[in-house]
Amino acid sequence: MEKYNKIEFNDMQIKEIEKGLSKNLDISKYANPKFYWQEMEEIRKGLEQGLDVDKYADPKFDAGQMEIIRHGLEEGVNVDKYTNHNFQFQQMIEILEGLTKNLDVDKYADPKFNYEQMNAIRHVI
Repeated sequence: MEKYNKIEFNDMQIKEIEKGLSKNLDISKYANPKFYWQEMEEIRKGLEQGLDVDKYADPKFDAGQMEIIRHGLEEGVNVDKYTNHNFQFQQMIEILEGLTKNLDVDKYADPKFNYEQMNAIRHVI
């Protein structure tokens, strides 16, 4: 019986870790086998841009959600309005769209609204 825990990464995860190492990034933010390689990629991209990846470096977010949060950070909007695991990435897109247009997203930033409902509300405020 082995006396240690062997952490296993797949080839794509290893490539993402190597990309981060080659750019002297803090890979500890994403070198976790719980992240799929696409999620690792989103965190790495944020690190490359000097973004606060702690906002989305969470295995509870999928790669699509991480991408939308990263885009919001790039845009300089308050991503706290949609960094909620209960939002699907399409809903996050609708909230981000509103934030970039300085709309009061509190009127529709609620997981009870699907993205189509959010879109409709966004277009009337």
